Amino acid sequence: MVAPPDNDVLWARALHFSRGGTPALTGISVGVREQEILAVGGPRGSGKTTLLQCLSGQLVAQRGEVWFNSMPVHTMGRALRERLRRDKFGWIGPQPRLVPELTAWENAALPLMLHGTGNRAARKAALEWLDRLDIGNLARKRPHALSQAERQRVAVARALVNQPTVLFADEPTAPLHRADRAHILRTLTTAARSHGITVVLATHDADVAACADRSVGLLDGRLVNTVPLPADAQSEGAACSLSV
Repeated sequence: MVAPPDNDVLWARALHFSRGGTPALTGISVGVREQEILAVGGPRGSGKTTLLQCLSGQLVAQRGEVWFNSMPVHTMGRALRERLRRDKFGWIGPQPRLVPELTAWENAALPLMLHGTGNRAARKAALEWLDRLDIGNLARKRPHALSQAERQRVAVARALVNQPTVLFADEPTAPLHRADRAHILRTLTTAARSHGITVVLATHDADVAACADRSVGLLDGRLVNTVPLPADAQSEGAACSLSV
């Protein structure tokens, strides 16, 4: 094994993964620097979700290495990987997957409560994030009473509430209208920069990728390019080209 570069919070080397005999990743190597927002672009079916799942420890690549802060994720057992995801990682998918029996603030506070945070402190933190996402007034509603966009905002609050080291966002705005996409992306990028969160963002939308500091492209499970964005696109105010 080769140790990762010191300035990479995540580092993967020569990842191979197949689903049902079909290659999903073929020799992917990528590094993610601390506090970087990295966009993983490519069409649907290109391997973006599989790459994020391997980087986050949800899947173990059949060949290759994944390191997080010099810890070899690829050699960890299931329990250690689950603890890593719970303690250090956040995840937002294209569908919110909320607990239907819980209110919006309880769903958002869930990671904190699972860590043993007291009810009052967890509720306060969850409400702060719901307010940032303009749904603080819906804190007591359950998922069935929320729109799709509102449920996705709750999922974003849940992913950010414990200020993870790395946030994995897999097409987080795909089901949303343009105005909702813009607001969520602004919240994600602002939170990442103000709290020092590293973000790995999978998207097939060039406008969404423009929120990132750097982009890599996948096609049929292979890395096809690395595209640094212009310097003026990396500032907080100009991070996204989406407009409301």
